[in-house]
Amino acid sequence: TPASTPTPTLTPTPTPWPENVNPLTGEVVDDPSLLDRVPVAIKISNYPPQYVWPQAGINSADLIFEHYNEGWFATRWTAVYLGKDPERVGPVRSGRLIDLEIPAIYKAVLACSGFSNGVLELVRNSDLYPDRVASPSVGVGEPVFYRDFSRDVPLEHTMYTSPALVRTWAAEHGVGGRQHLEGMVFSEEATVEGEPATYVYIPWHLLDAEWRYDEACGRYLRWSDGVPHTDALDGRQLSAANVVVLYVPQWDTDIIEEPHSGALSIQFALWYSNRAIIFRDGVRIDAFWQRWEREDMLTLTDEKGNPIPLKVGNTFFEVVPAGEREIEIVVKP
Repeated sequence: TPASTPTPTLTPTPTPWPENVNPLTGEVVDDPSLLDRVPVAIKISNYPPQYVWPQAGINSADLIFEHYNEGWFATRWTAVYLGKDPERVGPVRSGRLIDLEIPAIYKAVLACSGFSNGVLELVRNSDLYPDRVASPSVGVGEPVFYRDFSRDVPLEHTMYTSPALVRTWAAEHGVGGRQHLEGMVFSEEATVEGEPATYVYIPWHLLDAEWRYDEACGRYLRWSDGVPHTDALDGRQLSAANVVVLYVPQWDTDIIEEPHSGALSIQFALWYSNRAIIFRDGVRIDAFWQRWEREDMLTLTDEKGNPIPLKVGNTFFEVVPAGEREIEIVVKP
């Protein structure tokens, strides 16, 4: 595992992507106009499983970030959509401090069910507000968000939206069109040697997340708590061309996230640089992630700052704590 943090180097301006290549996946799209729009970042519940699995619209996301929720036991997801348009995404839940960072990186509009009071104050004072945050907490309700009562679950697990609904709202507020998203690098074949890695296990406190490489499709398939994790829209197992473990410093703030338990909001230092592990094509590549300015794309490099390409396709980022709460992931060849 890399032990040092690289110092920032002057890197050449990234080469602009061809107009028909999705800059978040490296995939060629049939209709380039699909990319002439703003990405949408939707906050999605992942706990408790009996109420929220299977979630809807996950396999259509270009990027997914999984991170600890307050209390350090369960996880929540932020999914970023640009190239595909699932008709329904959810269950939608409330945003966290990491969601002040992800929309800035990917020039996205954030959609979530709300915020705690302390996080809401930070959102209102951020550059995302008011035109890049859609949430009932800031007065955005129907038709951007709606309830689906087809499952017998508590009310907080019934909210849904779609990228199209969020973009319609954003367009009404003057936000739209192709965004500046240069910075990610992709290749069909791995350009950096790695160690065999067909199995990745991430022991979140109350969730066993497993990724198993399927050589037939060249992708990693997701298991959660020992069962295949599927998408409610198509019934297919969640899969990723890339699984990237990001080691990110995390700590409790003084913001009360959950008033009943007193659990505190977690801060995610998704800035500067730290260790990363890229899993693609059944191999492990040790790397570093870098993000030096707020508007910078999250990039993956070697210790000298040279970009390491991801496999063409979607990426699932596992945002694990660095430091005293670090999770000991298990990798098998």
